[in-house]
Amino acid sequence: MPFAELARHWRRAERILLPSACILCNCAVPAADGETLVCGLCRRRWQPVPEPACDRCGALMEGADSCTFCASWPPGLDQVRSAVWLDARARRAVHALKYQGWWRVAEPMAVAMRGLAPLRGGVTLVPIPLGSRRRRRRGYNQSERLASAVAGLLGLAVDDGLLRRPRETRSQTSLTPEERAANIAGAFEADVRAGEQRLVLVDDVFTTGATLLDAARALRASGAAWVGAVTFARAGELLE
Repeated sequence: MPFAELARHWRRAERILLPSACILCNCAVPAADGETLVCGLCRRRWQPVPEPACDRCGALMEGADSCTFCASWPPGLDQVRSAVWLDARARRAVHALKYQGWWRVAEPMAVAMRGLAPLRGGVTLVPIPLGSRRRRRRGYNQSERLASAVAGLLGLAVDDGLLRRPRETRSQTSLTPEERAANIAGAFEADVRAGEQRLVLVDDVFTTGATLLDAARALRASGAAWVGAVTFARAGELLE
């Protein structure tokens, strides 16, 4: 059964078996919000990452002439943007997507991401792949769900076969920036079909950039002309 048809059947089953409640706040979802899993109020409470920002990494510049966040990055990753700050509200959405099986929460997350700069210009989306053990345990790849949702909104192509993750890695969650870079180094391989394409990596959270940098390295080594990246959330300073 095609995925789109399966998703329609799943939505009908949700409406029958489950109350129409927001998975983040547990309040009723108004009919005007449609079949979303996240109510409009919770979505409006997500804090957008503002501009001006570093053109390459998206870090806030705060009047500086140059960015210190990506100054030591190797070449390969051309532009990164994230939709919202990873505060407690956004973290709940990410947790629901990654660990609780609520893969349809990718749809409202994608709405928040659809205006991000790297998505312009007829690019092809490339989800960050999971290691095989983690994918079997989770049942799906959250980055693929996000990429599919963004592609559906913007009419973009998704190629989930361009990038592979043949080496299992530790979870990055509790690692220092240096440990993250060492853990993920060389974890990705790219297909030669990446050659000359403009590609945008899709992931759920941007923290240090280590995962996106190594994925971009693999794609550029296979001949990609340009590699950007988008994520739903960005860890870092929150603007209150």
